[in-house]
Amino acid sequence: MIDRDRAIALVEAQLAEERRAQPHLPELAIVHVEEHEFGWLLVWQSAVYARSRDPRDRLIGQGPYLVDGLDGSIHHIPVTVYCRDEWLQLYRERIRGEPKPDPVLAAARELLRDEGTMAVLRHLRAIAPRLTLSETKAYADALRDGGDPPAELVERTRPVLTGRQPDFQTLTGPCPMEA
Repeated sequence: MIDRDRAIALVEAQLAEERRAQPHLPELAIVHVEEHEFGWLLVWQSAVYARSRDPRDRLIGQGPYLVDGLDGSIHHIPVTVYCRDEWLQLYRERIRGEPKPDPVLAAARELLRDEGTMAVLRHLRAIAPRLTLSETKAYADALRDGGDPPAELVERTRPVLTGRQPDFQTLTGPCPMEA
């Protein structure tokens, strides 16, 4: 497990390396450290801002780094993802490989319990148009039988995303543990 001090040391080394590789960058410093379920979130800024806290000295457009608490790998979280509070779910999916949650499962189970199978079928047809009639029935049948719908049907309940999706950039990792 990576502790707070180790996470700070790893990010400080990463920032120093970035500055060596890009000498035009200003001196960088960590300005905030926060523990999260997957490790340590470290916000960095210009060293001038870290000392002055004057908003005119801030760098804009960068996102924080997450040091994975298990292996010490460092991941850049795009500022657009971080500001919309999407980053934890995306980290689960893209870095940890956890499956995306089913966007309709909770509502479908509640409808099944309260109103029955026909209500689930109507609901699925209205909100998951990519499901064929037979797929909608298979989804509802799986719920009625007490199970989970097959993954291929769950995937078809999700909206089709267009355009470039924000992603994490893995900067380093895994890092060796200190003795």
